[in-house]
Amino acid sequence: MEELAIGEVAERSGLAVSAIRFYEDRGLIVATRTAGGQRRFRRDVLRRLAFVQAAQRVGLTLDDIGDALGGLPDEAGPTAPEWRELSARWRPVLDERIALLTALRDQLDHCIGCGCLSLERCRLSNPGDRAARLGPGARYLLGDHPPT
Repeated sequence: MEELAIGEVAERSGLAVSAIRFYEDRGLIVATRTAGGQRRFRRDVLRRLAFVQAAQRVGLTLDDIGDALGGLPDEAGPTAPEWRELSARWRPVLDERIALLTALRDQLDHCIGCGCLSLERCRLSNPGDRAARLGPGARYLLGDHPPT
């Protein structure tokens, strides 16, 4: 199988050479070395890099991505069943993120658009830091209700 030099991988993936080296250092992709020490990548590295880029765009961490890719073979491109298994593991995480983002979008739109200017009715108001009892973070936007 023809292998690609790092510059070719950069050109085809749209990533900087430094990013490709970084991903290799993190174990997300694997390269072999020529006798002169140059990196060579299998063509299927392009699929892995596309996956890494897509996963990062939806907010997954490099650790999450590394864990997922760690279950795939380094010496061959993943099979369709391997990709299905990986996507099935991430579906609940992505569904949760979608639900949180949708709730945030809808609540911010309502709050900003309603014009109530009423701290008694505002979902973002937190008098006396009552939300602290519910835990860290933006509790009301995460779906918790203010304590009465």
